[in-house]
Amino acid sequence: MEEQEEKETKPLHQGSAGSHVRRSNNPKKGFLEMILRPILWLKMLSDELHWSFVLGVVIVYGTSQGFGVGLSRVGTQYYMKDEQKVQPSQAQVLIGIIHFPWIVKPLWGLLTDVVPILGYRRRPYFIFAGFLGVISMLVLSLHKNLHLAFALLSLVAGSAGIAIADVAIDACVTQHTLSHPSLAGDMQSLCGLSSSIGALLGFSLSGFFVHLLGAKAVFGLLSIPASLVVLVGILLRESHVRNFAYKRVKEKFIDASKAMRITLKCRDVWRPCLYMYLSLALGLHIHEGMFYWYTDAKEGPSFSQEVVGSIFSVGAVGSLFGVLLYQNLLKNHPFRDILFWAQLLYGLSGLLDLVLVLRINLKLGMPDYFFVVFDEAVSRMIGRIKWMPFLVLSSKLCPAGIEGTFFALIMSIDHLGLLSSAWSGGLVLHMLNVTRTQFDNLWIAIVIRSLLRLIPIGFLFLIPRSDPNSSILPPEMLKTKTGYDVLEPENVEMASLVSTI
Repeated sequence: MEEQEEKETKPLHQGSAGSHVRRSNNPKKGFLEMILRPILWLKMLSDELHWSFVLGVVIVYGTSQGFGVGLSRVGTQYYMKDEQKVQPSQAQVLIGIIHFPWIVKPLWGLLTDVVPILGYRRRPYFIFAGFLGVISMLVLSLHKNLHLAFALLSLVAGSAGIAIADVAIDACVTQHTLSHPSLAGDMQSLCGLSSSIGALLGFSLSGFFVHLLGAKAVFGLLSIPASLVVLVGILLRESHVRNFAYKRVKEKFIDASKAMRITLKCRDVWRPCLYMYLSLALGLHIHEGMFYWYTDAKEGPSFSQEVVGSIFSVGAVGSLFGVLLYQNLLKNHPFRDILFWAQLLYGLSGLLDLVLVLRINLKLGMPDYFFVVFDEAVSRMIGRIKWMPFLVLSSKLCPAGIEGTFFALIMSIDHLGLLSSAWSGGLVLHMLNVTRTQFDNLWIAIVIRSLLRLIPIGFLFLIPRSDPNSSILPPEMLKTKTGYDVLEPENVEMASLVSTI
């Protein structure tokens, strides 16, 4: 990723996972190099960015978001279907509400940037997020016959805990991106790999846990990933903010909001944000309709909990493969080129569901399970390849001083797109009369979704055709604004919180 002269002076600062390993024609040495590549890549990131940062990313992205979300997806779907007895279209709307805390991420980001607690900006928010997740999951697990409204409130609280932890770690990622722009792709690959591997484990075990323990008991298990987020807050060390003027918090909120408005007016910022929203909003989320069809004994293949979990786990493998493809082959290509092919393939891959629902696969002699596994793996792989440039691009659009806030703002725009997709998908399912037992018009929803996925290609001119390894913002926006009292990237380290509180 670096120029040749920089490679000679800083060999560990290169972006490739194995760029500092000499290639050999010896097969045994080549195999050893392949095994050592990930380890040396992690060592390179630890040396350049500090081992604590790598550990924090692995815990938050891998355990909380990856494993936790993987385990909760199947559990939540069966909980809504079997415990609360909701319709597919209603489930779509409820899933959108559960993810509402992700839309207000700028609020969490603004708090972490300008309102330190006990003199620290990140650690207390990790601790709060972890406890919020633990309590909400235990309520869902232990309370019998919980009303839908209170169950929804607990799910929203658990989602808020994950979102707050995500904002805190994203702020660290963005700070390191500004100080090490050439490692932006590697950092997002680390986030993607951690999330994908964690999701693989979560999805693999989710079906068995739901079958053996029930959907409610799965929520109890989800308190474990949340407790590890508390551990991150306990171990994270950052510079103590002394004599912080809390009376100036309002002023700092106003200054940060003004900085965000100025940044959003920048042509190179609002155009990619608009494209990301359109790309996600036009995706038309109809997953709940497909899930109800998967598990229907009359119209669908009647998959069991274990089978559903295994399908999602294979999808996680596809997502992981997408991260590896991006890391090793695509991360140095222009954003616009990658997004064109990813969006095109994303639209075409949606037609695989049409083959399944119309039972064409059976006429071709391909069993439902193998076809669904193939469909899930391909769709998730393409979706991850499409998502990775968004993450890298978003991290490069954040001005210094409000990194956490602005990255959260961009991510909230993305989640607003996902919410629009979920609710519009629920509306389509409702209009087409797709219910718990009626799936005659599900194929029409699939066709509509596939066509809508192709529309964002016409808006690719909004994406900059720039080198993904270079900065996008003007130099003056990359200088830290001392008025916000934001910590420099190198101040974020790991240590014990116990000794200082």
